[in-house]
Amino acid sequence: MNQPPTRHRARKRFGQHFLHDKATIGRIVDAIRPMPDQHMIEIGPGLGALTEPLLRTGVTLTVIEIDRDLAQRLRVAYATEPRFHLIESDVLKAPLDSLQPRPLRLVGNLPYNISTPLIFRLLELDDVQDMHFMLQKEVVDRLIAEPGSPDYGRLSVMAAVKARAESVLRVGPGAFSPPPQVDSAVVRLVPRAPDFPVPEGPYLDQIVRLAFSARRKTLANGLKSVLSRDAIADCDVDPTTRPERVSPAQFARLAESLAAGNQTR
Repeated sequence: MNQPPTRHRARKRFGQHFLHDKATIGRIVDAIRPMPDQHMIEIGPGLGALTEPLLRTGVTLTVIEIDRDLAQRLRVAYATEPRFHLIESDVLKAPLDSLQPRPLRLVGNLPYNISTPLIFRLLELDDVQDMHFMLQKEVVDRLIAEPGSPDYGRLSVMAAVKARAESVLRVGPGAFSPPPQVDSAVVRLVPRAPDFPVPEGPYLDQIVRLAFSARRKTLANGLKSVLSRDAIADCDVDPTTRPERVSPAQFARLAESLAAGNQTR
């Protein structure tokens, strides 16, 4: 590793909080369990707190960094490392679908300001082995929430359809510089096919969005613009229940009803 340039000041517009606690870094790498010759994608490498220990395990590492100054630091630091590759880009626009070799393993300390839309995008990728992300703890709580939990919502449902989610590590503000004003956590997402049918197209997202945009209302009231009370009941779902008590499989049945209704119009 070459000597990096001078100290970098965190930029608020990129939501930068740099991980520096060595014990936490070690626990994250242990949770990831990287193996030689695997292809890992690191999102938001920052100052390289995870980059260096990951490379030491023998993986091929592609990092995606939006900050031009940090990207230049990384170019200099790993100029002689053949297993290191840099994409200077907004990760929401980066060519993730074309990265090779597959399968991919994704890791990163995700910026809080784009974490939810980014997770939705990453869950659409094909041929991903797993993902380990540092996120705001409340986002992780929503990712792993079960029906009936106050944290259960759109993110919980859409993640459950695409992956198994579990929280593997809680991290306090002191592990970062500058310290954020919230606790963080590391989530493990393992992509999988759902064990219930999901219609193709936007129908599930439409149903879930509508339901949780009126989460204090009953399903019959929240979905009245797209499904009747009888149509909801025909899906073996109680029209008088609230969305936080509806399972992902039940939402999928509601989406199938919406899809079938659209096809007959």
